[in-house]
Amino acid sequence: MRTDPLFQPVMSEARSTRTVSLTFNEQPLQVPAGSSVAAALLMSGIQRFRATPVSEAPRAPYCMMGVCFECLVEIDGVPNRQSCLIEVREGMRIRSQEGARDLMFQPATVQSVEVLS
Repeated sequence: MRTDPLFQPVMSEARSTRTVSLTFNEQPLQVPAGSSVAAALLMSGIQRFRATPVSEAPRAPYCMMGVCFECLVEIDGVPNRQSCLIEVREGMRIRSQEGARDLMFQPATVQSVEVLS
């Protein structure tokens, strides 16, 4: 069975000497600057990004363009981030996402409404 990463960087990106430091599950990584989180993790040999909520099956990026949601990870404490759409930056803390996560989202334009009885 093949064990080497199938994902390879584009040659123009492979020649880039700029890197950023980040962590994935507390493991320090040096990755090419300007790449997406998903691409950087795949180039680093990471094969499991998350687990499904029901069967805990391992998942990793599939479409690499934000359609399939297989690449969800936690970035800097925020769950459900599509790693294929986010560019790496220095000091980023990335964790694999285990099971379902809730989003705590309330747009700034929404205000609380008091109910009068």
